[in-house]
Amino acid sequence: MMEKTMTYHDQVTIENVRKLREVLKTLPPFAQDYFRAIEPTTSARTRISYAYDIRIFFHFLLTENPYFKDKTMQDITVDVLDRVQAVDIEEYQEYLKLYDSAEDQKLQTNGERGLKRKMSALRSFYAYYYKRERIKTNPTLLVDMPKLHEKEIIRLDVDETAELLDYIEHAGDQLTGQKKVYYEKTRLRDLAIVTLLLGTGIRVSECVGLDVTDIDFKNGGIRVVRKGGSEMMVYFGEEVERALTDYLEVRAGITPVAGHENALFYSTQRRRIGVQAVENMVKKYAREVTTTKKITPHKLRSTYGTALYQETGDIYLVADVLGHKDVNTTRKHYAAMDEERRRRAASAVKLREP
Repeated sequence: MMEKTMTYHDQVTIENVRKLREVLKTLPPFAQDYFRAIEPTTSARTRISYAYDIRIFFHFLLTENPYFKDKTMQDITVDVLDRVQAVDIEEYQEYLKLYDSAEDQKLQTNGERGLKRKMSALRSFYAYYYKRERIKTNPTLLVDMPKLHEKEIIRLDVDETAELLDYIEHAGDQLTGQKKVYYEKTRLRDLAIVTLLLGTGIRVSECVGLDVTDIDFKNGGIRVVRKGGSEMMVYFGEEVERALTDYLEVRAGITPVAGHENALFYSTQRRRIGVQAVENMVKKYAREVTTTKKITPHKLRSTYGTALYQETGDIYLVADVLGHKDVNTTRKHYAAMDEERRRRAASAVKLREP
């Protein structure tokens, strides 16, 4: 039997499982039960984030609470959770705003979202042991969660979108020497990636995970693996098709490193391009178009979502195309646009002819 080629997403999952196991070794032994219990309902990436967040909590206890003086992470047992009171959780919230990292002693800070995520992880952790009656108290429920202030959606307007694509296409006119050589080598790839992100709204992780066989030119779509592992066809227009076709001509002349033959987008090292490389590339080009907006691949996704909503007014369609599991996530992002639509509606209906 022919061995099945491992997909990019299989490789990422395996790497995340390995990473999670390494992080779990640095937590109190009893914590393994919690992470085993949430495995069926969470991704490995989510569990890694939770493991880091829970480790910060125990590091806080070991360094800031006199009771834990001279104790190590391996000394902590589940009954310790009952010793923690609401005031300790409040102190932990304050600690999270500025603390030394356990790994490298570098100063770390958390804003509203970082605080909320770490508190959510701790609440989930406590809830598991409380529901299973392994502890008698749950002080996390006695402390208010940090409030989030809504951020304005940063996106490119129509003129900036056109300017960005034009710049990527013609930036070489202003370059010389090695910079020009590098630019020409990556121009069609970069143009294809940015056009794809702007023209479909896919996530950067979905973009780098694409294989060349995921493109269906006949039906004008790409097969993407969404967060959580579900597959979906996302459709594209003529501009995306043209950019992909031009890039594929260049790609045909690249001899990839073994194991990367199926990747759609290659790095200059002839390997599957990574998330960080795409993020750096987008920021590099976007700086030339706007200095007041911090544009990332996610902002290109917001640009697409905004354009689609303005064109259709269908929040359910936008949610579906963007791969949001909950339409309220989408609605929250585009609430300001709803406000503007309601404002226009006020003058759309005439009660009496003038």
